[in-house]
Amino acid sequence: MCLSTVYKNEVNDANLLARNVADIKVENGQIIFTDLMGIRTVFDGTLEKIDLMDNYVIVK
Repeated sequence: MCLSTVYKNEVNDANLLARNVADIKVENGQIIFTDLMGIRTVFDGTLEKIDLMDNYVIVK
């Protein structure tokens, strides 16, 4: 299983938006992250980078 951590602008603990993200969906200009427990985090912005080797996502 590959879970990711989501950050705003750069990989930095101060910019953490969500941990253990298992699903990412883009809908109506929003990015919806769903974690392992089913908790959803909604972010207005765009995907900047997805790194599957280091398990992180950056949004702007």
